[in-house]
Amino acid sequence: MDRPAVIVIGAGPAGIRAAARLVQAGLRPVLIEEGGREGGQIYRRQPANFTRPPAALYGADAGRATRLHGDFAALRAQIDWRPETLAWGVTEDGLMLLREGRAEALPWQAMILATGATERVMPVPGWTLPGVYGLGGAQIALKAQAALIGQRPVFLGTGPLLYLVAWQYAKAGADVQAVLDTSPWHLRLRAAPWLAARPGMLARGLRYTADLRRRGVRLAGGVTPLGIEGEGQVAALRWRDAAGREQRTECDAIGLGHGLRSETQLADLLQCDFAFDPVARQWLPVRDADGRSTRTGVYLAGDGALARGADAAEAAGQLAACAALRDLGHPVDELEMTTLRGRLRPMGRFRRGIETAFPWPARLAAGLPDETVICRCESITAGDIRASARALDAPEVNRAKAFIRAGMGRCQGRVCGLAAAEVLAAARGVPVEQVGRLRGAAPVKPLPAATEFAE
Repeated sequence: MDRPAVIVIGAGPAGIRAAARLVQAGLRPVLIEEGGREGGQIYRRQPANFTRPPAALYGADAGRATRLHGDFAALRAQIDWRPETLAWGVTEDGLMLLREGRAEALPWQAMILATGATERVMPVPGWTLPGVYGLGGAQIALKAQAALIGQRPVFLGTGPLLYLVAWQYAKAGADVQAVLDTSPWHLRLRAAPWLAARPGMLARGLRYTADLRRRGVRLAGGVTPLGIEGEGQVAALRWRDAAGREQRTECDAIGLGHGLRSETQLADLLQCDFAFDPVARQWLPVRDADGRSTRTGVYLAGDGALARGADAAEAAGQLAACAALRDLGHPVDELEMTTLRGRLRPMGRFRRGIETAFPWPARLAAGLPDETVICRCESITAGDIRASARALDAPEVNRAKAFIRAGMGRCQGRVCGLAAAEVLAAARGVPVEQVGRLRGAAPVKPLPAATEFAE
């Protein structure tokens, strides 16, 4: 088999722009996408038999989404396009792929990881009840299927996505009962100098908030979730407001999420170095300004490296492709790379403002009741994790995983990993970075039992 010049993993904004730049240089990259169509989560395509206009799907981003989709269509014949293909591991033979029930190894010379991000979730007592969805899942239901998670939902968590999804649901006709933010309002003022780096984005967020208020949606900041009630289905959310008063809001569904977490499992399997990011309170792959990781031939772009938004992902994807081309001996104009770096700087400042205004609510981990499920796959509770920290003396998350199986299930710690680390750190009385991060293992997602492996 000929060794492909470059593999791009992920056909969201970063992956498409990376692939386009490689094609411009005369290469034919392999573009791998786990889903069936391009666009990523932010510009997710609707089913082929749906006819909603872009403005209804993407709102203010309709123009950018349409351009990206159009550019991909023009690019399609010049790339090795592999949709519905899972990149699940790495061996000496190459990148391990699964498509149509068959696994194979694809040799590679260089690889751009544009793996995107998913929502991060701080568990709440009762969050395993039917009717509780991640914010990303709630948005997918609306974008991909024009379906609501409920007629009277509550949106709980923090971050810009909380307000965007609530606004999208209200606009779609849902009777949104409340938007409850774990971050206090005063943090918006502290973050203002960084948020001002992108006034257009800041103004858009303010418009969403203003429109929710105009529609009569209750907005509250600095809340503490107490528990989700229901018999077989969500019926209400109990919470404490910023003044310490207990509240109860009836609802038929809850959208839950606290910002984004980067998908880094493949970077881990490729043995890239990681460092703790104190702003996001996450372990992220180490990379230089152009997207080079510490592993030769591996590049990182988009939210899979650092969550900065779709337009930043486009610029970062192009920049990572330029770095790969240069390292492979292709000529790249330094002005192009300098321009892209300059475009990303205000986006980096804005990202710091977002993390400051809407921090991951680590403080809630210590107060979770022992019976609260943290790892849904293995039914591991906060009490189990605390027991591993104290009675079993687990000093870090991988030891706790070995003792009690937290993070060992189907999601491989994607959903529970960050919260489990916070619970463990609180139980041991140490900073969360001291308990480390869950190590990745192949397969990064489950493989069907009937998978056929190439000889």
